[in-house]
Amino acid sequence: MTTSAHDTVARALALVSESFIAASGPGGQNVNKVATAVQLRLNVYALRLPPEVFSRFRQLAGSRMTAKGELLLTAQRFRTQEANRQDARDRLSELIEEAFKLPEKRAKSRLNRVGKTERLAGKKIRSAVKAGRGKVRLD
Repeated sequence: MTTSAHDTVARALALVSESFIAASGPGGQNVNKVATAVQLRLNVYALRLPPEVFSRFRQLAGSRMTAKGELLLTAQRFRTQEANRQDARDRLSELIEEAFKLPEKRAKSRLNRVGKTERLAGKKIRSAVKAGRGKVRLD
C-alpha cells in the first residue's frame, strides 16, 4: 500500500458517517430487536482523489455509489454491531487501496513468420468452406 493510499484511507475513516439499522437474516429474536447492521456513508468528493484513481474507484464501487458522489456500504454479516462496523471499515479501506493500484499493462503478443503463414492458411480454408455454403445456382 502506498503512502498516498494509506493517507486517503485514514482521511476516509475520519470523514465517514455511520448509522446502525435493523439487519435481515439469521439471528432469531435478536435480529428483530437490535440494530446490528452498519451503514457507512462517505462523500467521495471530499477525499480529493486524483482523477485516474477516482475513475477506478467509481468503477469498483459500482451501484454502491450514488449520483451525489456518496459511497454507501452496508455490513450485516455478523451478529454484533462492533463486528459489522469493523467489517464495513475494512471493506472501505480495501476498496480505496484497490482503486490506487495501477492496472497491469497488456503485453503485446509477438507472432513469428511461420505462425503468421499458418494463421493465414487456416483463414483461407475457412473462407473456402464458407464460400461453398451459398445458394446453388443452376446457370
